[in-house]
Amino acid sequence: MNAPPRYELYVLEEEECPVEVIEDTKIPNAATIKVVKQDHTLGNLIRAQLLSMPQILFAGYKVPHPLQPYFLIKIQTDGTITPTAILEQACTKLIGTMVTLENKFKREFSLKDAGGAVADDPYGTGAAGGSEWAQGKDYLDF
Repeated sequence: MNAPPRYELYVLEEEECPVEVIEDTKIPNAATIKVVKQDHTLGNLIRAQLLSMPQILFAGYKVPHPLQPYFLIKIQTDGTITPTAILEQACTKLIGTMVTLENKFKREFSLKDAGGAVADDPYGTGAAGGSEWAQGKDYLDF
C-alpha cells in the first residue's frame, strides 16, 4: 500500500518545525506558509478566516499531494500588516470562535439533560419508538 503509517500524519518528528514561513520575493507583502501534519480541515478554516479580514488581498491554500501531510497557504496583505502578523490574528480569532462554539455546544447539551429528554430517542423527535412521519405529517408541516 502507498499510504504512510497513520502516526506519521499527525506526530511531529524530533527536528520537525510545525510552521515554516517563506517570504515571497516577487509579490509585495506576501508570504507562503507551510503547515505540516495538517490537512484541508485547518487549511480551509484559516483561509476562510483570513478572507473575512479587510487587510487581506489574497488568501488561498493547497495540499500538494494527498499522501504528504502538509498544506501551503499563500497570503497577500495590503501592506498595513505583515502576512505573519495577520495569520497570527486569524488563528487567535479562530481559537476564540472554537471556544464559543464549544461553550454553546456544552450549554445546549446541559439544557437537554436538565429538561428530562427521553433517553431512548436518539433522533430527538420527542416520541420514543415512533416518529412524526407515522402520524400523517409531511416534511413541510414543521
